[in-house]
Amino acid sequence: MVPSDPTLQRRRVASPPPTDPQTRAEALSVAARALRAAEHVCVLTGAGVSAESGIPTFREAQTGLWSQFSPQELATPEAFAAHPQRVWQWYAARRATVRSAQPNPAHAALVTLTTRVAHCTLVTQNVDDLHERAGNKDVVRLHGSLMHVRCSAGCPGSFPASDEPLTDVPPCPTCGALLRPDVVWFGESMPMSPYEVARNAAVACDVFLSVGTSNIVEPAASLPWIAATHGATVIVVNPTMDGQRKGPSILPIEGPAGVMLPALIAEAFAGRRPRRHSD
Repeated sequence: MVPSDPTLQRRRVASPPPTDPQTRAEALSVAARALRAAEHVCVLTGAGVSAESGIPTFREAQTGLWSQFSPQELATPEAFAAHPQRVWQWYAARRATVRSAQPNPAHAALVTLTTRVAHCTLVTQNVDDLHERAGNKDVVRLHGSLMHVRCSAGCPGSFPASDEPLTDVPPCPTCGALLRPDVVWFGESMPMSPYEVARNAAVACDVFLSVGTSNIVEPAASLPWIAATHGATVIVVNPTMDGQRKGPSILPIEGPAGVMLPALIAEAFAGRRPRRHSD
C-alpha cells in the first residue's frame, strides 16, 4: 500500500549505520536491523534486477537484425514516425524475450518483503512484468510497461500487448491511429503521476532500498537521496558501487541482487511471521 500523505508518522532506526562497513556480512547485518525496524520501506529497482533473469539491459549491444541499430535509433517518437513497423518489430522482439524470462530470487525476495513490513512501495525503472509475475501488486512504473500499448495520437487508455507476433502495427480501436509501446522514449517526459507517488514514498519511508540501479538516470536517481535527506536509511544493493553516493545514512551492499537481496531479507525477518499476505 502507498500512503497518500508523505508526512506519515515514521519510526526511525535508533542509530544510523556506519558509513563504510568493514565487511559484507557487517553491512548485511546493519541493513537487516534497519529493515526489521522499518514501518515503511520504499524500493527502487533498475535494469540489474531484470538482467539476472536474462533480459539484456537497454544499452547492451543488440544482436541479429538489430545489431545495426542503436537503441536511440529505435526508441524515439521520431523513429516511430519515420519507421513505425521497424520500431514495432523491435519492441515485439523485446517483448518475446521478456515473456520467455522468469522472475529470479531478487523478485521473490521483494514479494517476501511486502508481507513483512506495514507499508512497502515498490518503484521500478524497468518495463518488463517480472515483478508482477513474481507476485508483487501495485508496482509504481516510472518508464511505463513493455507489455502494454497505447494510442500514438494520444487517446486515453493502455491495452495489453497481443501475444501474437504481429508484423503490421495495429490501429488504435478508438481513432485508428497506430498503437505504440506504452513506454517512455528518449525525448519524452516521464509521466508525473507515478513519479509523484515515488517521491512521496521516498519522503515518507524509514528505509529506502535501491536495487540493481546505478542511480545515475534522473529523475529516478534523486529518489534515494531525497529519502536520505528526510531521515531514511538508504540501502544500495548493486554489483558495483561505482558512481554511487556515500554518506552516514547510506549502506552499500555490493553483489548481485539475486544473491544479496534474499540474504538481506532472510536475515532481517528470520523468525518473523508475515504481517500481511500478498494476495
